[in-house]
Amino acid sequence: MAAVPQFNLAPDIPVSRLCLGTMTFGQQNSLSQSFHLLDYAFDAGINFFDSAEMYPVPQSAQTHGRSEEYLGCWIKDRKIPRDRVVLATKVSGPSGQMSWIRGGPTSLGAGNITQAIDNSLLRLQTDYIDLYQIHWPDRYVPMFGETEYDLSRQFDSVGIEEQLDALGRAADAGKIRYVGLSNETPYGLMKFLQVAGSTSRFPRIVSVQNSYNLLCRNFDSGLAECCHHERVSLLAYSPLAMGILSGKYLSPDKGPNDARLNLFRGRYSEGESRYNLSKTIIKEATKAYVAIAKKYDIHPVSLAIAFVLKHPLVASAVFGATKLWQLQEVIKAIEVELSPEIVSDIDSVHSKFPNPCP
Repeated sequence: MAAVPQFNLAPDIPVSRLCLGTMTFGQQNSLSQSFHLLDYAFDAGINFFDSAEMYPVPQSAQTHGRSEEYLGCWIKDRKIPRDRVVLATKVSGPSGQMSWIRGGPTSLGAGNITQAIDNSLLRLQTDYIDLYQIHWPDRYVPMFGETEYDLSRQFDSVGIEEQLDALGRAADAGKIRYVGLSNETPYGLMKFLQVAGSTSRFPRIVSVQNSYNLLCRNFDSGLAECCHHERVSLLAYSPLAMGILSGKYLSPDKGPNDARLNLFRGRYSEGESRYNLSKTIIKEATKAYVAIAKKYDIHPVSLAIAFVLKHPLVASAVFGATKLWQLQEVIKAIEVELSPEIVSDIDSVHSKFPNPCP
């Protein structure tokens, strides 16, 4: 098995082109199971691990923060030198549902950001976070399956200056190294870059973590141009569209009972709104992509991951795995090269079924 290659997210932060997301740790995966997955990933050359203060999902007061805790325990237990791993985590944006996180959280004000960073450092058992990301904006934007902007839903939000000032202070204190955004829009990215460029006190945005996969190529419509010209990398999350692109939900029994969209049916609104398997277009598009994989004798997982990694703006594909064989299939994908014929077939399907999981 070839080692997972790396990409320079910043001059002094080389990250593996596969990033193991930890949002199943503490819910679907026990501590020992999480350690087993982390061990295998690290031995294969994955040095990049992504988490969030609200993980695991579905989120709950009983489990929030466990994913960071498990990751921190693994580093300490295995005595891994801190500079051998790149840790990314996120601060939750405004939410009326997660009352157990800083009372809402109600905003991304300076106090909320500072408290979130300090709490993540404690759970991760580390002195610094390599990449600290805003999980979703402190303003209304259409997200998680929504595509149209509704002016009436705008609410009072914390200014970008205050957010960047808090992040800059954390960077000056050595608590974080770099800053990224997530679930962001072209407007949001450019506004952050504009404000960050107004003073040397503010950290520059180095990455945006948005969904990107065969069923969701919205990044290419606007945000890609911004990232290209502003030298911002994409961390592509959900490269398998929450497992749909593996083809497992196409079986007559609608997939294993412990598959996420079956296990948490009715409990994970963010995922189900985007990856709605009752939509015919999603099933038909998935069938077409699985057929391409079969045509060229490629595993559907390899096709999906290789497609994401082929994008010139993708620094790393952020994926999740609950079982070792799933992790192994993803890692195998780094050896897959997509020929012009395969890409042409993929684009034909995309033209017929454009972005059914926005």
